[in-house]
Amino acid sequence: MLSFSQRRAARRTHRRITIVATLAIVSATLYACSDSLTSTDDEGNLGGGLNRLYGSPVAIGNGHARTYITSDQKNNGAPIEIGVAFDESAMDGLPMDMSGHGAGIDLPLPAQNSTAYKLVELNWNPMGHEPATVYDQPHFDFHFYTISAAERNAIDPVALGGAAFQTKASNLPIEAERFAFFVPVSPPGEPVAAVPFMGVHWADLRAPELQGAFGHPENAKLFTTTILHGSWDGRFIFDEPMVTRAFIMGRKAATAPASRDSVMALPAAQKYPTPAYHPDAYRVVYDAQTKEYRIALSQLTYRQ
Repeated sequence: MLSFSQRRAARRTHRRITIVATLAIVSATLYACSDSLTSTDDEGNLGGGLNRLYGSPVAIGNGHARTYITSDQKNNGAPIEIGVAFDESAMDGLPMDMSGHGAGIDLPLPAQNSTAYKLVELNWNPMGHEPATVYDQPHFDFHFYTISAAERNAIDPVALGGAAFQTKASNLPIEAERFAFFVPVSPPGEPVAAVPFMGVHWADLRAPELQGAFGHPENAKLFTTTILHGSWDGRFIFDEPMVTRAFIMGRKAATAPASRDSVMALPAAQKYPTPAYHPDAYRVVYDAQTKEYRIALSQLTYRQ
């Protein structure tokens, strides 16, 4: 098994190669197709039959982050949202290099978890990452995995060997399980690329921040939020909202209530391999009552 620093270097190298190469080719085909979190697993009645259960907090910046699951007690405790909550001070004092504690952290999930997600990894990118002028702003990556940490760590090109690693990366989910407009991020004319200890990343061809690179600058917008999906060995294994620090903090500064709670719809697949609750949206919100920022997979709907 590679060390943490080696895994981080491998991830960054593969991300640079695959994303930059993909942007070079897709342009030709796009349009053709409380302030401190100290409690653990504490439960809060939100009213209206809703309940929010938190996981144990982890130090981030000058504050903390923790996972949470919101459920509907009027519907047999069905989950309706899973996310990461930051207290306000967590946005300050963040490390300015990728070797800091925010580079890749597994956040504990609440003890009672009826979602399909088994692992949440938080990544802080103080200088952003490739490609330049697209995702090079300070932002967080939130990996919500439906596999365990051991399964994620087994996505290891050294332990598997290059041929086996490539075979598993190239084994894509069937067409019916894919999301509309999402394609694997891979160099043109080469086998499907996977990031070690993560998997194959799928990007939305409609993402506004990508349109300049696709040759449509009139439709381009600065990156604030986006979402990727990830696959490995024939199945989707993670959903990954990416959100800039500025956008997260902007939810508190917003004067309009609707702007404090930004909800982005997600396409559904035609088929899911396992019956479970899947998100119809992702959400970035500032909660003035709890004084926390929350980034979540929301509107969880039971699908099969």
